[in-house]
Amino acid sequence: MTKFVYDFAEGDRNQRDLLGGKGANLAEMTNLGLPVPPGFVITTDACRAYLAQGAEPDGMAAEVSEHLAALEATMGKHLGQADDPLLVSVRSGAKFSMPGMMETVLNVGLNDSSVHGLAAQAGDDRFAWDSYRRLVQMFGATVLGIDAEHFHDALEAAKAAKGSKNDLDLDAGDLATLVETYQAIVRDHAGRDFPQEPREQLDLAVRAVFDSWNSERANIYRRQERIPADLGTAVSVCSMVFGNLGMDSGTGVAFTRDPASGTRGVYGDYLQNAQGEDVVAGIRNTLPLTDLEGLDKSSYDELMGIMTTLEQHYRDLCDIEFTIERGKLWMLQTRVGKRTAAAAFTVATQLVDEGLIDLDEALLRVTGHQLAQLMFPRFDPDAEKELLTTGMNASPGAAGGRAVFDSATAIAWAKRGEKVVLVRRETNPDDLGGMIAAEGVLTSRGGRTSHAAVVARGMGKTAVCGAEELEVDVRGKRFTTTGGVEVVEGDVISIDGTSGEVYLGEIPVSASPVVSYLETGEVDPDDELVVAVDRIMSHADARRRMKVRANVDTGEDAGLARRFGAEGIGLCRTEHMFLGERRSLVEDLVLAETAEEREKALAALLPMQIEDFTALYRAMAGLPVTIRLLDPPLHEFLPDLTELSVEVAVARERGELTDKQEALLENVRRLHEQNPMLGLRGVRLGIQVPGLFAMQIRAITRAAAALADEGLNVLPEIMVPLVGTVQELQAVAAEIAEVVQEPESLVNGAPVEHQVGTMIELPRAALVAAQIAEVAQFFSFGTNDLTQTTWGFSRDDVESSFFSAYLDHGIFGVSPFESLDTVGVGELVEIASWRGREVRSDLKLGICGEHGGDPDSVHFFHRAGLDYVSCSPFRVPVARLEAGRAAVQHG
Repeated sequence: MTKFVYDFAEGDRNQRDLLGGKGANLAEMTNLGLPVPPGFVITTDACRAYLAQGAEPDGMAAEVSEHLAALEATMGKHLGQADDPLLVSVRSGAKFSMPGMMETVLNVGLNDSSVHGLAAQAGDDRFAWDSYRRLVQMFGATVLGIDAEHFHDALEAAKAAKGSKNDLDLDAGDLATLVETYQAIVRDHAGRDFPQEPREQLDLAVRAVFDSWNSERANIYRRQERIPADLGTAVSVCSMVFGNLGMDSGTGVAFTRDPASGTRGVYGDYLQNAQGEDVVAGIRNTLPLTDLEGLDKSSYDELMGIMTTLEQHYRDLCDIEFTIERGKLWMLQTRVGKRTAAAAFTVATQLVDEGLIDLDEALLRVTGHQLAQLMFPRFDPDAEKELLTTGMNASPGAAGGRAVFDSATAIAWAKRGEKVVLVRRETNPDDLGGMIAAEGVLTSRGGRTSHAAVVARGMGKTAVCGAEELEVDVRGKRFTTTGGVEVVEGDVISIDGTSGEVYLGEIPVSASPVVSYLETGEVDPDDELVVAVDRIMSHADARRRMKVRANVDTGEDAGLARRFGAEGIGLCRTEHMFLGERRSLVEDLVLAETAEEREKALAALLPMQIEDFTALYRAMAGLPVTIRLLDPPLHEFLPDLTELSVEVAVARERGELTDKQEALLENVRRLHEQNPMLGLRGVRLGIQVPGLFAMQIRAITRAAAALADEGLNVLPEIMVPLVGTVQELQAVAAEIAEVVQEPESLVNGAPVEHQVGTMIELPRAALVAAQIAEVAQFFSFGTNDLTQTTWGFSRDDVESSFFSAYLDHGIFGVSPFESLDTVGVGELVEIASWRGREVRSDLKLGICGEHGGDPDSVHFFHRAGLDYVSCSPFRVPVARLEAGRAAVQHG
């Protein structure tokens, strides 16, 4: 029979799948002998069963009763008993950290009777009523689904009546009255009384946590972080310890290193006379953790020792939640801490230097996504700036945009192309959609461990928190500084998440020093981050098996790619070379009525193509260059059919129509296709238009031969696009063999060295790869088109029509054009690779779709045995890093 409930002492940190991250780490700390309040965990198995059948699984209630009885025996009191109640917290905890996305309920067990017993035991009426009002507020919002603003407004009204902005100024009588107000809110909005039976409170809270796994904000967060939707959440039920028992009590969040920069030191927030949710919710501005030393040195010293123990045990930066109850320290949670990209690289190399991990492990501790974040620009230090205020530097980066004051507006404005900065007093989990849409987040409350800071760091978003000089009026959609400057919705502001500074207006940005390093290889020994990136990138290059090439079409872009570490060109799209001023020459080619006219047009294009390829060869300095012969349908180089038809009709009406206009319209109509992406393009075009591919082959080989005469040996790889059958490739290969014998393509009397291959971008090509490999010397997987043709998608249409609905319904975890569909498209890649190498063992395999720069896809390509990936120049460093990580992770 499935076991659904585990005592903390029964688990360990390796049981995250079953106990969730929070439960597994509470168990681990319990086994380490750290001060953890007793409790138990209801497993993810129970959650999945509950969500599947809409009710608790058989046996779960009995197990909860059994473990609750054991907890009551340990604590010497019963849940909610009138004279000295046992109170518990009910917290979510999935395998992967989802901060603030699911529910928590504190002080479960309090009711109209036991609140008096708690007051008597604590000798503090205010504490008891404060705890009770928190329970009613949390229970009402999270379990009964009442809008939290109703409780927030009632609290603000109580503080206003007291003439204060601080909830600590409310006395026991004020809080007792507030409980009555809250209970009336429950009756009015939930249609029932607040439950007085402690076990009913517990059971309803557990179900609410289970239900919160499928809440909108949790679903959005999982899609953003690519967390599987079928994991479920565990529930930790923990005996309460109280940080709101007076000024000798408090609650806090600590990091063993700075999660923003990775710097060693004491980092975190502390609130006296408060409960844990106050810190992460940003209800009051916190004290820096270092202030705890002066307030309670004994607890501070114990905490510092525990932080060292945990970091050495987990061998990583740890995020810790704790409570001090009348001078006694309790550990409520630990986990490997979320951090910025800069901190990830810095901490990884620090831990290597401290002997806790090796360079292989350090490489696995960082990601390509994080490296990409480090390549983002910063504000220009020399630009003129109008400083509005300074808050806490919660998540680094430079962000600017129009100020908006609610999540819905942020989403709507971002959809229409506006850059926005989300401004709130404090964020809550329901703001996640707006945070994703915004360039950055600014709050007037909270600290580095508030919801806004933690979530922003996890997403790589710039954030400034706790800018307490700002008076934020969310309803009025404006904020005011202490200096009297008013910013209304739509005004442009800029925030610096590294310094915490907030500016009025738009500020120009400058390049990141990490980009400068990646492009030049020069390392500033005083820049800890650049030194860390250099060490990890050097190790990635040493460990990776796959080469990294670039998708470029000009000599300038090829030079940039080379500086970023590209080891060749994996895709040159020759169609990009026929735009601009050359478009008219292509038009002449299309309109040619005789062989002579066609040859004239091709002859005009030939020297231009030679110049193009020479620039690419020079930039690559002898590295391989893969050139794709012309791929798109010719109608793309001609006017739009509808517009041209109108133009011709008007000209005919005015008696101004020319023969050229009429001929052009006739050709555009002739070439017009209902589905051009599956029509006359690629190899079909080369076979249909005599001399077209031959002209390109001449340019490719003549440019190579000319440079060989100068002493620069290059290896052109001629790639034939959209091949579906070996006969197509054979026809073009024969044409190539003929052209390379021409005198201008010879080097020392022999054809210039070259290779012939094809793009695998049709499912049929993947399935008949064995036949194609008899002719092709290399395969390059065009995963953009292969995804389209495998799924039956027209990318330009589907991404704007129904992809958002597919993502919302969980049909996609991520767009298959963004990250490779490894199950469907990926299997075709594996089939083609295996079948091709069965025929030709030295068949070179690469990928030239933009998936070549996607971190997750790079790992798949490594496992599939590809020789190289190719991507845009700015993604080359990301691909290099991920190729190294793949080699370490998968061997």
